[in-house]
Amino acid sequence: MPNATFHFPPDFKWGVATASHQVEGHNTNNQWWAWEHQPGRIAEGQTSGQACDWWLNAEADFDRAAAMGLTTLRLSIEWSRVEVAPGQIDTAALERYHEMLQGLRDRGIEPMVTLHHFSDPLWLTEKGGWTNPDVVPYFSRYVDQVVQALGDLVTLWCTINEPNVYATMGYILGKFPPGTQHIRTAAIVLRNMLKAHGAAYRTIHQRRDDAQVGLAHNIRFFDPADPKRIRDRAAAWIQDLWFNRTTLAAVWQGWWLPPLGFGPALSVRRTLDWVGLNYYTRDLVAFDRKGDIAGLARTVHDETAEPLDGGYGELYPKGLSRALEQLARLGLPIHITENGIPDADDDQRPRALLLHLHQLWRTIQNNVPVKSYYHWTLVDNFEWTEGWTLPFGLIELDPQTQTRTPRPSSDLYSAIARGNAITPELLDAYAPELRPVLLPG
Repeated sequence: MPNATFHFPPDFKWGVATASHQVEGHNTNNQWWAWEHQPGRIAEGQTSGQACDWWLNAEADFDRAAAMGLTTLRLSIEWSRVEVAPGQIDTAALERYHEMLQGLRDRGIEPMVTLHHFSDPLWLTEKGGWTNPDVVPYFSRYVDQVVQALGDLVTLWCTINEPNVYATMGYILGKFPPGTQHIRTAAIVLRNMLKAHGAAYRTIHQRRDDAQVGLAHNIRFFDPADPKRIRDRAAAWIQDLWFNRTTLAAVWQGWWLPPLGFGPALSVRRTLDWVGLNYYTRDLVAFDRKGDIAGLARTVHDETAEPLDGGYGELYPKGLSRALEQLARLGLPIHITENGIPDADDDQRPRALLLHLHQLWRTIQNNVPVKSYYHWTLVDNFEWTEGWTLPFGLIELDPQTQTRTPRPSSDLYSAIARGNAITPELLDAYAPELRPVLLPG
């Protein structure tokens, strides 16, 4: 098939994903703002500052997304802007979010709204954050206010982004606030986040009959470095249990798996109308008693694989199809809520984009119900502990001047979205070395 075209379903949606703290600027009332102003927390001492200036000027980037032919955009609501103190709602903030969502609709772009994307109000942190069981009703109260104010413009709701990452990075690895390294505390946090998801699911459906509610789950494969070595297999299995399986077992099967507990999770069972997949890379896991992963293992990388910039891992597009095939067992619609790579000079991104989207196309041919793809991200943004050092944007950003410069991959993604297909001409123009890989014969 030397000249085959890979067509996507007629109703498939193409978009980009963002998060409030990473793009809005001056979110001074959350725990991340406080964290990034502590010495040594962020790469090169950087701060989010003005970020991408979305709070004042998001519509300019909405215009860019529309010009690319995108039909959906994922953004998050900043809890700390909406609920500035316990029970105290800033109606002006909700009006600004309504204005932004209307702006997307006016441009023919459907919004997906995430209600929690890593950032917490400072008042919640002072109450113990997600270790406090009262966070479940607190979150429901906030969600109820948001849905009342914005529900007329939103159908797709994502309750929580990557609860497994939040718990792991903040409470096991200690790289996110509050910088704790205690697996039992991490288990409490993840369990409370999943309970809050379940409560939010019910709150949203009580307010909106038309709502479609899910969460964004990060799947990262942990493959044994040596499949013949039982200790490597065991170390990989344990990490897979914690990171990948506990969340879905609770919110779909309705069962707590260790270390979250063991028994029925009835309050969160079947609380998904769709499931979101965030996929980036994988790890090879070697058993090591002195390892950096809970004193159990260390991460190694396949020496034959192409490394990603910034030590972000390896380019492993096959992982996308592996993850989608796992999620297909739930029998739910799937949205790829994040996928991308950091690449300042854009020498890897076109190839990575084409390889991942080809894996997506192959998976859809097997009747896996993937409805949309959200590239991470539109414009370079503040990447948490990595600051501005990991540029994921299709569009380059100078955070000091706010100057935007489209990368070649933005034109490639625009062409795929507009044509709803990967064509031989696109392969030849952006990654000719892939032609014999994707179009053999």
